[in-house]
Amino acid sequence: ILNHTRTKIIETLRRDGSADGGKDGMDCSLISFDFKNSTLTYAAANNPIWIVRSLDEEHNKKEILEFAPNSMPIGKHDNDNTQFSQHTIHLKKGDVVYGITDGMADQFGGPKGKKFMKKRLKELLMAISHLAMPIQRDRLSNTFNNWKADLEQVDDVTIVGVRI
Repeated sequence: ILNHTRTKIIETLRRDGSADGGKDGMDCSLISFDFKNSTLTYAAANNPIWIVRSLDEEHNKKEILEFAPNSMPIGKHDNDNTQFSQHTIHLKKGDVVYGITDGMADQFGGPKGKKFMKKRLKELLMAISHLAMPIQRDRLSNTFNNWKADLEQVDDVTIVGVRI
């Protein structure tokens, strides 16, 4: 799907009238769940997949697993003939899978007007992953808005979470 989408984007943007012929694109992740077999299959363009996994529920020990994307967008770029790869991951009961854009991590704010950063986002997801999904949504939204404060939002922000 990502390979086909890239072809369509390149063909469409080629006619945009620019000197580069539409050198643009997007990052994304495509995730498919097989709940019967407890697997997740993904292909990703610049956006990783994160899974928060409980190691010891009694002591609230968790880890965050990061599954790397292909380091290229869907669109025209230097390696646009390289195929996107597909990966399958075995899931465990209680895993929380997160698909993210870079919008929250790249948002400027806080007391020094700095970026939120992926490290801080990972820590936040680890801290709230045990909560019900609607509560997680509210915590993420409140954290983002408090961080951003009166600064302009710099990008789209999407975080999709699925509890297994």
